[in-house]
Amino acid sequence: QVQLVESGGGLVQAGGSLRLSCTTSGSGIWSMGWFRQAPGKEREFVAAIQWNGDSTNYADFVKGRFTVSRTNAKNTVELQMNSLKPEDTAVYYCAAGSYLPSRDRYAYWGQGRQVTVSS
Repeated sequence: QVQLVESGGGLVQAGGSLRLSCTTSGSGIWSMGWFRQAPGKEREFVAAIQWNGDSTNYADFVKGRFTVSRTNAKNTVELQMNSLKPEDTAVYYCAAGSYLPSRDRYAYWGQGRQVTVSS
């Protein structure tokens, strides 16, 4: 059993920054992805990082604004979100098990954290 616990997020004004963190419990170091889902929309890929932290991948709409990283304790990944826009408002989920941009490839999911960006 692998569990993912998310923290961070919150409410900021447009142009501000927020950080999300995701810690896995259980065995192993996993490739990790971040997804988000806004009301009435499909869950969409945001970013991912390889299990060893060597490679990252980003959706076009966050390139240059978001950074995914792995901490020194490699069971934790973070998503630093800068220059936030109202359209970034969503519930953000971390997921473990893949580096790919498809949600179907991920075996485990966090509980989600709300990110709200006011205009």
